[in-house]
Order: sequence, then C-alpha cells, then structure tokens
Amino acid sequence: MGRLKAMPGRLAVPAPRIGAAAGDVRAQDRERDRVKPWRSWYRSKRWYALRSMVLKRAGYVCEQTGVPLIGKAGAPDSPVIDHVREHKGNPVLFWDEGNLQAVSKRWHDSEKQRLERRRH
Repeated sequence: MGRLKAMPGRLAVPAPRIGAAAGDVRAQDRERDRVKPWRSWYRSKRWYALRSMVLKRAGYVCEQTGVPLIGKAGAPDSPVIDHVREHKGNPVLFWDEGNLQAVSKRWHDSEKQRLERRRH
C-alpha cells in the first residue's frame, strides 16, 4: 500500500488588507520604498556627497532659523537636507544642489511640513 500524501491547499493566504502595525518603522519604510522607488537615492554615495557639500556650504547652520546644526540624528538641532521645491521623483529637481538647503530637523518636521500641506 502507498503512502498517503497531504492534499495541497486550495486557498491562498490573502494579502493583508491593512498596512504595517503601528510602531513597525521598518515595515513602513519598506512600504514607502515600494511605492516611491526614488527613496533609494537617499542611500546612495552620490546623495551623501551632495549632502555633505550642502552642509559645508551652509556652514552647518540652519538656513531658515540660524540654529547651529550640531545634533545627532533625530535631535531637534540635527541637520536635514531639504528640497526647496518638492521633487516628487523628478531626478533633475532631486539632484539640483540649488534646490537644496540645510535646515534643522525641528524646522523641517514642523514649519516645512505645514507649508507643504498648505500648498496641497
């Protein structure tokens, strides 16, 4: 007598209907990267070189508030390189050094976001 084999499943596992769980930052980042492939440009050597150049040009001072950009990543006075005009994946605007400014994380995460929401 032959061995019994399991029947293959007929139902596929459904795709999740909701996004990543709150607090799952890595999953949220993966989803953003999937939807906006240009986000990988922020992890390129070219971006780090351009970022460094913009910070040196600004003298490590926020171009909007005058605050010294001396904080570690995530601190309110940490440096953020901001696109003056939103690039929305346009490589010309993304890599244009004239479209970049050095700002503090506090300004970028509050005032800049407020300005962008008003435009939409």
